[in-house]
Amino acid sequence: MQEIIQQLEQTRRAAELGGGQGRIDAQHGKGKLTARERIEVLLDEGSFEEWDMFVEHRCTDFGMADKKIPSDGVVTGYGTVNGRVVFVYSQDFTVFGGSLSEAHAEKICKIMDQAIKVGAPVIGLNDSGGARIQEGVASLGGYAEVFQRNVLASGVIPQISVIMGPCAGGAVYSPAMTDFIFMVRDSSYMFVTGPDVVKTVTHEEVTAEELGGAGTHSTLSGVCDRAWDNDVETLLMVRRFINYLPANNRERPPFRPTPDRADRMDMSLDTLIPDNPNQPYDMKELIYKVVDDCDFCELQPNHAQNIIVGFARMDGQPIGVVANQPSVLAGCLDIKSSIKAGRFVRFCDAFNIPIVTFVDVPGFMPGTAQEYGGIIKHGAKLLYAYAEATVPKVTVITRKAYGGAYDVMSSKHLRGDVNFAWPTAEIAVMGPKGAVEIIFREDMKDPQRIAERTEEYRRKFANPFIAGARGYIDDVITPHSTRKRVCRSLAMLHDKELTNPWRKHGNLPL
Repeated sequence: MQEIIQQLEQTRRAAELGGGQGRIDAQHGKGKLTARERIEVLLDEGSFEEWDMFVEHRCTDFGMADKKIPSDGVVTGYGTVNGRVVFVYSQDFTVFGGSLSEAHAEKICKIMDQAIKVGAPVIGLNDSGGARIQEGVASLGGYAEVFQRNVLASGVIPQISVIMGPCAGGAVYSPAMTDFIFMVRDSSYMFVTGPDVVKTVTHEEVTAEELGGAGTHSTLSGVCDRAWDNDVETLLMVRRFINYLPANNRERPPFRPTPDRADRMDMSLDTLIPDNPNQPYDMKELIYKVVDDCDFCELQPNHAQNIIVGFARMDGQPIGVVANQPSVLAGCLDIKSSIKAGRFVRFCDAFNIPIVTFVDVPGFMPGTAQEYGGIIKHGAKLLYAYAEATVPKVTVITRKAYGGAYDVMSSKHLRGDVNFAWPTAEIAVMGPKGAVEIIFREDMKDPQRIAERTEEYRRKFANPFIAGARGYIDDVITPHSTRKRVCRSLAMLHDKELTNPWRKHGNLPL
């Protein structure tokens, strides 16, 4: 027995050493943690239960029969984050560059299947050179098996991808189908084809960082939800982030007591809206002053900045926040902002997270670039998401809510549960000046007449009371009481039940 135990310990040590001390040192030299070190940072101390430590690849071609390392380039298992169970896989770049083999994929699929069974999130720590070329189509088949499970788990359990090194080729499509993607600046990148292929095919000269680094994906493409400076900071932020999410689609998001009173007033909000209706202000100030403990976890802060999305808490309950940002593009909805917010709303709806929407939107962005880019269909994605959502929806119109954009932003017509307006709200088909120029074309040559008509239109229609008279606004509230009124509304909606007609699935305007 003693000899068998010694053999077991030797095999464990070999697996824990991965590709060897030299490659571990090289990983550390790049400022990166090893696969197991990452798991230690991510999970509660001592909670990790590893599965399939002794799995090895089955490839015999190209001399691979003599190159077998226990765990085969990925560490899998489960543990806890703040006491809540999560499943995790962490690719080991020190073993064959973290490349995915058939056995490697089977390990990932095994924990994903189990996570779906028990209803727990999956966190993938990606650091891989891609498919293991020596295995050919078997490796590609392994990717497809993982993709299939990503789809089956979608909307059932939260899936989080953390890109901590290379992620290229077919490997990018598994993270793309997960709910959130986080990256590490200067050490992680994602692209379908690398710089060398790009140069060969399109003759473009581009670096890996420019093509698919964290900066590119967190600003230009919107593929990445957040990026941080190093492995440790990224993993600690993931620990914080997952506190907002339920374990699965059958549970409510986790409640956290707060000393921040639900009826707290903030008198400074009464002066947030400028007197000049064309002057911008920062909507984030309102969000921070209304949510619990001024704590707001924003997603994609540097992408499509004309709309704000993220998680916060109101009276201890997690909520999803969607808000127009008047200080960027006047808060207009465009292609990128519609996609960004639409996907976020659908996630919240899938996982029982109430949605609070702050509205200051003058309309959809005009121009040929938007029309040629498909703003009609992309804008419809956000509309579709809000209309389909059955979770509690509370809306606060702070200033402008014009045209179709008023409808789209969680209006009463899209089954908004509670819709408030500030006294400064302007709810109309369009802005006063544009409306007057259409209605009173004959007065266009008389600037004084136009000014008078504009002021008349503003006085009669650019206010919340016309909508309020029809019941489209439930109440006109004082800005300083926003937190209290929203918290009360969410408490009232706590046990809301609403179901959509049966269907296999809707046909989202992709």
